[in-house]
Amino acid sequence: MKQILDRASDAEIAALAGARHADPFAILGPHATRGGAALRVLAPGAETVTALLEGGEKLVLTPRGQDFFEGFTPRKPPFTYRLRAENAGGDWEWDDPYRFGPVLGPIDDHLLVEGSHLRLYERLGAHVMTHEGVEGVHFSVWAPQAQRVSVVGDFNQWDGRRHAMRKRVDSGLWEIFIPGESVGLFYKYEILGAGGHILPLKADPFGQQSQLRPSTASIVISEKPFAWSDADWLARRAHTDWRRAPMAIYEVHLGSWRRGFDANEVDGRFLSYDELADSLIPYACDMGFTHLELMPVSEHPLDASWGYQPIGLYAPTSRFGDPDGFKRFVDRAHAQGLGIIVDWVPAHFPVDTHGLAEFDGAALYENADPRRGFHPDWNTAIYDFGRREVANFLTVNALYWFEQFHVDGLRVDAVASMLYLDYSRKDGEWLPNQHGGNENLEAVAFLQRVNTLVYQNHPGALMIAEESTAWPGVSQPVYAGGLGFGFKWNMGWMNDTLRYISKDPVYRRFDHQWLTFGLLYAFSENFILPISHDEVVHGKGPLIGKMPGDEWQRFANARAYLAFMWAHPGKKLLFMGQEFGQTSEWTEHRSLDWHLLQYAPHQGLSRLVGDLNRLYRDLPALHGRDCEGEGFEWIEADDADNSVLAWIRRSAGAPTVAFVVNFTPVPRLDYLIGLPQAGRWREVLNTDAAIYGGSGLGNCGGVTAEPHAYKNFPASARVKAPPLAALILILDQN
Repeated sequence: MKQILDRASDAEIAALAGARHADPFAILGPHATRGGAALRVLAPGAETVTALLEGGEKLVLTPRGQDFFEGFTPRKPPFTYRLRAENAGGDWEWDDPYRFGPVLGPIDDHLLVEGSHLRLYERLGAHVMTHEGVEGVHFSVWAPQAQRVSVVGDFNQWDGRRHAMRKRVDSGLWEIFIPGESVGLFYKYEILGAGGHILPLKADPFGQQSQLRPSTASIVISEKPFAWSDADWLARRAHTDWRRAPMAIYEVHLGSWRRGFDANEVDGRFLSYDELADSLIPYACDMGFTHLELMPVSEHPLDASWGYQPIGLYAPTSRFGDPDGFKRFVDRAHAQGLGIIVDWVPAHFPVDTHGLAEFDGAALYENADPRRGFHPDWNTAIYDFGRREVANFLTVNALYWFEQFHVDGLRVDAVASMLYLDYSRKDGEWLPNQHGGNENLEAVAFLQRVNTLVYQNHPGALMIAEESTAWPGVSQPVYAGGLGFGFKWNMGWMNDTLRYISKDPVYRRFDHQWLTFGLLYAFSENFILPISHDEVVHGKGPLIGKMPGDEWQRFANARAYLAFMWAHPGKKLLFMGQEFGQTSEWTEHRSLDWHLLQYAPHQGLSRLVGDLNRLYRDLPALHGRDCEGEGFEWIEADDADNSVLAWIRRSAGAPTVAFVVNFTPVPRLDYLIGLPQAGRWREVLNTDAAIYGGSGLGNCGGVTAEPHAYKNFPASARVKAPPLAALILILDQN
């Protein structure tokens, strides 16, 4: 009578066999009865199943049909055992995952729902561990609306019946410990969605490694600690005020900076993280850059998205190797004094079926209302920033890149699209906030929290906003009402100056204000001046292609423009290829045109960028007050007729620097400028020098300022301003 009462019901067996049971742990595994324990197993394909109990006892389980087996023992759980199954093809053994208790606890549930679980990536996803004395892998995923979730992979023939997970009702987390599995396991989640339908298999949102596209499975990684060697770098970084330090950023797309060429390859193969460390890092250091900014390295399905439609936010893309390979890349960069910034995309995500879209059968990571949850420009889903669990997922991801990969900064993509509810939407296509405005208050709160936590936990880190509007206080502290970023891209400066430099010099005098207007707001934010990848694609052509005139004039214009940029207040960012005059529009499909460096104009431009970087780093006046108005003073702002500009750069305790640029092909042989002090001013850079490809016109090493007042300055000097060229002069202290 007792056995009959403790038997699983036919309905429960049918639900398990059909992979529709919402709580398999309530049936499978050992369960206490009044006389011992019932032991139940679902073993697809087995004809017999025997439990091998500790002490050598064997318990033959009774088949109940539909691959279900059941037996009874006087032992009280918990107790250890293994299972052995047989069929006509042979036998196999395994540890029963349904005999193990949960790994997660109530604190995990509470912190996730509260949105404050800052170590979430250590608890969710796949983790190799020893649990209850047995080695295996623990899997956990958030899918609160799902009716059933299973881990599937080659290890279980992608059969969702075999490893259905335990649901934690309080949080919507699902988990299972699978004994015996280890590093390198390919897996996905099979989800019975909210509507009762099996969804396309889902990659792990917290997966830390992915298959190389077009395959999309997640991969279990090793938990072995990485042997970092950058403690001194991180210690120095923690005490660096980047507003007053040199920051010259080289923006790179890892897949096309340089390609490796094997037999029968036209466009070349991707270089590995280690190969990039051997080539890219020394190159950037030799060129004098302080940081690399990597276009997104989070896993993404489509090469043509350049990484800006990521699915695996926690997985460095497998295009270049495994996560340890990326760690070695960062570690080697730090060893050579080079910082690493990565582009981060929390604004939106693609709707590929293996990703986050309708993850558990309904809107989960995205806002359910398409007026807030769908991006019309990119056909992507928008995160629901107001849902605490989603905001927690993204916040922890930002911290994860600092904690696990030691990156030095995140450049947050498409911030404007996050801030405005009506971004790129017509009337009637968006919902106002609770006050009737167009500000996305939830996104604002999310960004403020991310920035606060990053700076609290990682002193010296960089949080950089790509934000293209006049939203106030982007780089102001949260406590002062700002968004809390450290820096903001100066898109206005970039648009205005590129518009100017593309004009034929004969017309530039009519547009002089495009060069000067930026100084009206240059210190309202902590700005980075970006000539980014967005300016050299989609028909815009390369930087050298924007320059008017014949080849000599185009390169002279480019040299003058880059010197103008390096002497202008604000940190610097230059996209790869522009430093040597890439002549074709950038594409992600192939390497940069490195062969151009055999030609003198390209060599000269490359040499100039290296020298600009070295001057920028060596002269505090050029970087020490990049973000503060007292470091800048106009010498000549209004000479539109001659298209000449001149200004002073200062930093406390450092020699003063003067800058003069002539944006016409007409040399100004006796140009009078005011200077703050009489004496010798050395010419430390002349973009018209022969070594850069210029005509060689200059000031014979410097000019002498006489104590004759001119335009509010106590001294003045006459300089030769070469055609389409810039000069940097420094007050000689000797």
